Amino acid sequence: MNLQLIRLLHLASPALPVGAFSYSQGLEWAVECGKVANESAALGWIRDALHFALARCETPALIGMMGAWKAGTPAEALRLNTEFIATRETAELRSETLQMGYSLARLLRDLPDTPDALRGPLSSGQELAYPLPWAAAAAMWQIDETEAAGTYLWAWLENQVMAAVKLVPLGQTAGQRMLAALAPDLPALAAEACRRADDEDWENFTPGMTLASCRHETQYTRLFRS
Repeated sequence: MNLQLIRLLHLASPALPVGAFSYSQGLEWAVECGKVANESAALGWIRDALHFALARCETPALIGMMGAWKAGTPAEALRLNTEFIATRETAELRSETLQMGYSLARLLRDLPDTPDALRGPLSSGQELAYPLPWAAAAAMWQIDETEAAGTYLWAWLENQVMAAVKLVPLGQTAGQRMLAALAPDLPALAAEACRRADDEDWENFTPGMTLASCRHETQYTRLFRS
């Protein structure tokens, strides 16, 4: 087992103190209104978000930022960060990525092996989306882009499935079935994300997810912050 794999497990771990577990990205509203009421519907909702949002916008942004960090051009990484924040369509989605970005950047600044070339931009005071410090960590640890993309997608997928298990609710076995069903999609989606790393190729057209997030902002009872 090599160190890069250990680093990837670190970044994908639900123990990473960024608060990802507290967000459902509109799934909670979809359950509340009856759009997602069983395992099959949850699987369909999560698959669509994975294919049409994560693989076409958020993960490509991550890979673009990784390239900028590896090239030693933090100004370009910060430019892509600004572009990505502009793709967040609702107040909750924007707050989510900024809160998680802030938490991960603070963690990286506190790690003793973080080089000054990364520590400085992460301390700039600029609003930081979650993919930016994640990409900085992946670049610092010399992780391959395709492996980073697959790991980022897996971490998102696991969090969404666990949210569905709590919300629908579903049993733990149902959650494992969904993970097993969607895991084979990740290699191709990771490759697609790497092909879309140029910000001209990002695509973020997910009206159903956006409307669910908007409705969640005024939902009366909530377990999740998005």
